[in-house]
Amino acid sequence: MTSTVSPLEPQGETGDQPAPKWRLPRSPFPPIADYAFLSDCQVTALVAPSGNVEWMCLPRMDSPSVFGSILDRDAGGFRLGPADMMVPTARRYLPGTLILETSWGTPTGWVIVRDALLMGPWHHETERAYRYRRTPTDYDAEHVLLRTIRCVNGEVQLVMNCTPVFDYGRIQPTWSYTAEGYHSAVAQADGEDDDKVWLTTDLRLGFEGPQAAIRTLVKEGDTHFVALSWSDHEAPQSYEEAYRRQVWTAHHWQHWLARGNFPDHPWRTHLERSALTLKGLTYAPTGAIVAASTTSLPETPKGERNWDYRYTWVRDSTLALWALDTLGFDWEASDFFWFIADLAESSDDLQIMYGIDGATDLTESFLEHLTGYDGARPVRIGNGAFDQKQLDVWGAILDSVWIHTKSRDTLDERLWPILTGFVESAIKHWVDPDRGIWEVRGEPRHFTSSKVMCWVAADRGAKLARVREDDELAQRWQTAADEMHAEICERGTDERGVFTQHYETDALDASNLLLALVGFLPPDDPRLHATVLAIADELTDDGLVLRYRVEETDDGLAGEEGTFTICSFWLVSCLAIVGEMERARHLCERLLNLATPLGLYAEEIDAKSGRHLGNFPQAFTHLGLINAVLKVISAEDDE
Repeated sequence: MTSTVSPLEPQGETGDQPAPKWRLPRSPFPPIADYAFLSDCQVTALVAPSGNVEWMCLPRMDSPSVFGSILDRDAGGFRLGPADMMVPTARRYLPGTLILETSWGTPTGWVIVRDALLMGPWHHETERAYRYRRTPTDYDAEHVLLRTIRCVNGEVQLVMNCTPVFDYGRIQPTWSYTAEGYHSAVAQADGEDDDKVWLTTDLRLGFEGPQAAIRTLVKEGDTHFVALSWSDHEAPQSYEEAYRRQVWTAHHWQHWLARGNFPDHPWRTHLERSALTLKGLTYAPTGAIVAASTTSLPETPKGERNWDYRYTWVRDSTLALWALDTLGFDWEASDFFWFIADLAESSDDLQIMYGIDGATDLTESFLEHLTGYDGARPVRIGNGAFDQKQLDVWGAILDSVWIHTKSRDTLDERLWPILTGFVESAIKHWVDPDRGIWEVRGEPRHFTSSKVMCWVAADRGAKLARVREDDELAQRWQTAADEMHAEICERGTDERGVFTQHYETDALDASNLLLALVGFLPPDDPRLHATVLAIADELTDDGLVLRYRVEETDDGLAGEEGTFTICSFWLVSCLAIVGEMERARHLCERLLNLATPLGLYAEEIDAKSGRHLGNFPQAFTHLGLINAVLKVISAEDDE
């Protein structure tokens, strides 16, 4: 009789075998930090080390997924790599690009795979791109995921398995050939004209149930390509054309990066990778920046803190505009500003977040059929916080306009009546409770950072009124700002002079680091210094910053969460602002060393293991990195 042994049971000793050891099953889900990020500024993709595309939504980054195995191993994937090996020898981005290069060293040979979402010259010459609302540039997305193969020595048995599953893993398509031979095919859902993808290759395609497959032996000097496309724009038809278009894409990213103003400093590469990531998270037709390219990657392993971040948050606008302007990417800053301005003009009642096309209804629902990343459920689409009342949005808008006005020495006249209404709303409602910057789902509170952002609205409004030489309005708004300032300082601090999470508690909150970033108090104010150090010493896990202590905050959820990486970068900036340069530099170096192998960041980091958690890659974190690194470099220069 053959016995079966549980993989969790210790194995007994036989003969000269080593002492018993526990064997734990390895998760089929790669660590979040191991994914590579691709983008053409309309679509994003995440590629696992195995060469499997495990997340891709079509035809834009907030659409239903076509490849969704990051959330369920049966929700679709697109693998290309050696038949008998899943762990590559090395991976990198081609310098200055979003083109991924994966090198495989097998026992019989070496093969290199390069993946890119193709960019090309602007191609809407006889018709308008119906999604575009921003100024067209000289380049545009090609709507093609290109994968090239080069065998550099020996020989390698190569496989490709492409298994699209439309609508978040709910609709299985049928494959069929589109021409004579075995080089082109289409996967289409029954009766659905929109759910369709094409494969084009110079290798031989076959079908095995729901997947298109390739099996071939590549030898030294061989070059091949596989292209997935989803529009009327034609994929490459030969390797030579594929290579040429891949080179065009590489040059596009390198030329774009060359427009930036980066300091000559050892941390320059981190700034460049963050800038490329932010550009990749930008939806070019509207200028919106998504918070992340994914939904429902867990903040706690196997937990319920799983959210859809494929939307744009108004509060990100201030940090985004500051970062883009400082780095010299004024076109992108202008596009995002006008996306925000369009939203402000279209409604008197600002939401905290919008769809990347300006959509206002982001109703949340659960995808019960998906297992979730490594068992973390529920899987959500939409975001239920979209209609929460949060007082910080007016300050975010006014600060964004102030940054934009300072950099361009102009204020659009049609915006002024709208901005006036926002300032008046902030002055009227700043005394109300809300759910704060972290969108807690517990009871509304008088959150200190929300009051501070209302102060920002009145303060920046007064500055803009002075630019317009409206002294009477400027004085009235400045008086209101001074009244807010006095109450916040009185009711928002504890007996130590440290700013607290809200008026009714002594608990700390990392959002109060914004006090230093928005200039609420001068850098030498003892209350600011005490608040920054209290957060650094008391609201950290092994030196990395938590948003708040979950046991002290009614956020309406169960479970723990990791340290919030944007908050750790905020702390770097604030330490530099209050003169704690040694601590700022040390923490910044540590955070930069915690980047993923490809220089990316998820939303959170487990302080003990360095494991990345939450949606990925996260724009807010990369914005915080840019702010922190530039603050430290500037402070070093001043020293």
